[in-house]
Amino acid sequence: MDAFESYFQSLRGKKIAVLGLGVSNRPLVRLLLEFGCQVTGCDKTPREELDEEVLELEKLGCKLHVGPDYLEGVQAEILFRTPGMHPNNPAIEALRQRGAQVTSEMEVFFEVCPCNLIAVTGSDGKTTTTTLVSEMLKASGKTVWLGGNIGTPLLQYAEQMQPEDFAVVELSSFQLMDLRHSCHIAVVTNLAPNHLDVHRDMAEYIDAKKHIFTRQTAQDVLILNADNTITAVFAPEAAGEVRMFSRQTVPAHGASFRDGVIRRDGVPVVRQEEIKIPGLHNVENYMAAILAVEGLASDEDIRYVARNFGGVEHRIEFVREKDGVKFYNDSI
Repeated sequence: MDAFESYFQSLRGKKIAVLGLGVSNRPLVRLLLEFGCQVTGCDKTPREELDEEVLELEKLGCKLHVGPDYLEGVQAEILFRTPGMHPNNPAIEALRQRGAQVTSEMEVFFEVCPCNLIAVTGSDGKTTTTTLVSEMLKASGKTVWLGGNIGTPLLQYAEQMQPEDFAVVELSSFQLMDLRHSCHIAVVTNLAPNHLDVHRDMAEYIDAKKHIFTRQTAQDVLILNADNTITAVFAPEAAGEVRMFSRQTVPAHGASFRDGVIRRDGVPVVRQEEIKIPGLHNVENYMAAILAVEGLASDEDIRYVARNFGGVEHRIEFVREKDGVKFYNDSI
C-alpha cells in the first residue's frame, strides 16, 4: 500500500475537523469523505453566504459548522487547519489540549508525496521563482506538478504522481510554521518584515521560513540569497549542500550577475537581455531558479524559458506591444 493510500486508510471512521473551507481545503474534504471519515467543515462565513461548492460538500456528508461561532464546540481527533490561521490560535490550542492531532493539507502532502519535491519561500519573488523552476523543468521534458500557496492544492493529485515526476511548491510562512517534513531542494528568495499582523514578531516569521530546510539531510540542497542579510546567515545551519546567488558578489558555489550575464559557478548561462520579464528583481529570481534546476535542466532549457516566459499573471506580466509601446499587467 502506498503512502497516500496508507495515510487515508488510517483515518477511516475518525472524527476530523477541517478549519477553513477555502480553495485549498475543499478537495481535502472530498478525500476525507471518500475514505469514510466523519468530517466537520468549519468556516466563519455565514450559512446564507456559502457558495454552491461548499453546500455540495454538505450533501456528500460533511457536517457544516459555520458563522461567527464556527470554532466553538468543535470535537475532533484530527484537525486540519487553514494556512492563514496561526497554529497557536486559542481554539486550536483548546482542541490540542483535548487530544486532537493538528495538521494541514500541505503537511500531509509532504508526508505522502511520492516524487521529487522542490519548495520555494521568501518575502518577495517566491511565486515567480516557483513558476520559473516549474517552466525550466517542463522545458527539459519532465512531468511537473505546480502548486501550494501558488494556487493549486496538490494533495488531491498525489496518487497520480510518479517517482520520476517533480512537485514544485510555493510555501507561505503560515504553511511552514508547523511543517514537520522537508524537501530535497529548498529555496529562500529573500526575507523582510512581512505578515507581522499575524506573526507575534519578526523572530517568529523568520523561524517559520527556516522550517523549509531545518529537517533537510546531508543529501539535500538549500538555495539562499547572499545579498539578503537575514537569509545569508542561514547557510551554517544547513544540513546539506548550500548554493548561494548574488548580484553583489561572486559566491564560491552558486550564481552571480556581472556585465548583464547570469553565471553559474563562473560559467555564463543567460544574458539579462534574453529574459523577457523586466527588472533586476527578476534577475535574482532567475538566479535562484537556475540553481534549483542545476543538473535537472540544461542551459538551453533555461534560455528557452527566458526568451518565452512572459511572467506570472498580474506581476509585470507582458500583455502586448502596440505602436512601439509595451503594455504590462502589474495589478498585484
